Amino acid sequence: MTRVALAFSGGLDTTVCVPLLEEEYGYDDVIGVTVDVGQPASEFEEAEETAEALGLEHFVVDARAEFAQLCLESVRANATYQGYPLGTALARPVIANAILEVAEEQGCTGIAHGCTGKGNDQLRFEAVWRDSDLEVIAPVRELGLTRKWEQEYAAEKNLPVEGGSGGDWSIDTNLWSRSVEGDKLEDPNYVPPKEIYEWTNDPSSETQEIEISFEKGYPVAVDVLGSEAPASQSEASASDDGVEYDPVDLIEHLNAVAGAYGVGRTDSMEDRMLGLKVRENYEHPAATTLLNAHEALEGLVLTQEEREFKQLIDQRWSKKGYEGLIDAPLVKALEAFIDETQQRVTGTVTIRFEGGQARAVARDSKYAAYSAEHASFDTETVGKITQEDATGVAKYHGFQRRLANSVTADEDEEVELATDGSGQREDDD
Repeated sequence: MTRVALAFSGGLDTTVCVPLLEEEYGYDDVIGVTVDVGQPASEFEEAEETAEALGLEHFVVDARAEFAQLCLESVRANATYQGYPLGTALARPVIANAILEVAEEQGCTGIAHGCTGKGNDQLRFEAVWRDSDLEVIAPVRELGLTRKWEQEYAAEKNLPVEGGSGGDWSIDTNLWSRSVEGDKLEDPNYVPPKEIYEWTNDPSSETQEIEISFEKGYPVAVDVLGSEAPASQSEASASDDGVEYDPVDLIEHLNAVAGAYGVGRTDSMEDRMLGLKVRENYEHPAATTLLNAHEALEGLVLTQEEREFKQLIDQRWSKKGYEGLIDAPLVKALEAFIDETQQRVTGTVTIRFEGGQARAVARDSKYAAYSAEHASFDTETVGKITQEDATGVAKYHGFQRRLANSVTADEDEEVELATDGSGQREDDD
């Protein structure tokens, strides 16, 4: 008996893939695999109900801890793509690996997804799966399916879906971000209505400050200043530096706290890997907060050279993360540099939520590459350094520029003297 594992959500695309894998690809048995990376409970209920109605053997894998850890690794790399934190991109390899493990455990010879041929996810899934010996199948892409065709097929087969009319938008949710696209949002000139947002309130004049503690670049604790920490987090524990959380709870907690002040909305024109430009709307309160705080702490402890070079490293890490190639040899090399710099990124950052922004307003670290005494305008001499010592530097600063400009100035003067002012040389007569 031949078996195929399908990345299963219970939505229209993956539901129609179940009979198609049997009819068009000749598989005897299809199993569905749903991977938990922080989606709402309602999505798992839908997947379970649809699988039961289809008579589909269904597996659910909890990968939240693994995904949350990857999200915190992305903080150390200050990872963003075209202005927004990586969410869906980082989740896909985690999901793909979990499905592959189930497929191999269940003796499958094939593995399938319901992605279209126009998006990024097909590439991210298959980058993982094509390392295996399993046949990789993409029915929606390979059969050229449209949403209208899928709706008609589902009705004809009496499949347990609502014809794809479960909402106007296409929404993808995980711990790190919530993306909203499709329908009228595909028009770049369309102003998104308030109802597309679930994680963030409209920005207001209300403010709140929190303190985030970092250890070697990893956020480990949060203290909501001026209020008591919530007691609902089972994995949280009090310390002198705030409330410590495991990665999953820390992200969920900050999504709630920062989202209440409208932090973490992005409306972007995104360039996909295939070259298509698409309009995407994102919510990412925790990600925005942690990335801003981490960058502020790096600014305190890293040298100028480290900061400038790390921008190049971070950019390359982010690009590979966007491509779903986070296990590439290049990434391992980049992370060696990142890990070395993060040994000193330990301390606290105070973030103020105000007007939909998460701004760093204070930072502290025992590794600060900063001396208030040396930088102060109120000190004349510190150790062996005086203000007069800068005179020699000032004389040499810009020396080559002055020299180069003087040479060209002399040439311009010679040309001016050799002409009658009209650009014609005086001896041309």
